Amino acid sequence: MFLSLRSIFTALTLITLASSLLAQDSTSTDSFPPPSVQEKWNVFQHELVTPLMVGAGAIDAAYSQAVHSTPLYGRHWGSAYPKRFGAAMGDIASQDFFGDFVLASAFHEDTRYRRRSSTHNFWGRVTYAVSRAVVTKTDSGDATFNWANVFGTAMSAGLSNAYYPDVSRTAPAAAKNWGKTLGDSGLANLLPEFWPDFHKWVKRHLLSRSH
Repeated sequence: MFLSLRSIFTALTLITLASSLLAQDSTSTDSFPPPSVQEKWNVFQHELVTPLMVGAGAIDAAYSQAVHSTPLYGRHWGSAYPKRFGAAMGDIASQDFFGDFVLASAFHEDTRYRRRSSTHNFWGRVTYAVSRAVVTKTDSGDATFNWANVFGTAMSAGLSNAYYPDVSRTAPAAAKNWGKTLGDSGLANLLPEFWPDFHKWVKRHLLSRSH
C-alpha cells in the first residue's frame, strides 16, 4: 500500500504548520482560467519558497532518521540528519519542478487542487483527495490521468540517485521511493481539502468563545 506510516505522520503534523499560505490553494479552481506556462512556473516558485516546504522536509528527514529508512546516511543525528534534510528538500523541489512545471506544461495539465467541500460526505472527500495523485484535469478542464504527478515523482526518484548514498542507489530503493512519494502526494491533498473546514470549526467553536 502506497500510504506509509511516514505519509500519515507527515500529513497530520503539517496540519499544525498550515497557515494563510494554504488559503489560496484551498478553494475550487473550476472558475479559474486555464493556467499558462508562466503561471505553472510561478506555482513551482511559490512552492519552493513557502515555509511549508521547509517544514515538510524537516519532518520527513526526522521520521526517516528515527526509523532509519532510505536514504541511509546512518543513525547519528548530528551527522546524518542534516544530510537527510538536504535530501528531503532536494526530493520535494525536484518533484515540484518536474510535476508542477515541466510535465504539467508538456501534458497540458492543470495541477491546481480542486476541493469538493463539505457538500460531500467525509469518506468520499478523502477518497477524492487521495485519488488526485493519479487523476487531474487538463488545461481545458477535462478529467485525465495525472501524467505530470506519476511521471514527475518517478523522475524525482531517479534523480535522487545523484545525491543519495551508494547503499540507497538501487533499483528497488528507487522504486520504493517512487511509490512512497506518489502515495504522499495523494495524502497531502487532505490538507487543502479539509483545512478550510478545520479553520471554520476553530473560528466558530474556539475563537468565538474567547471574545
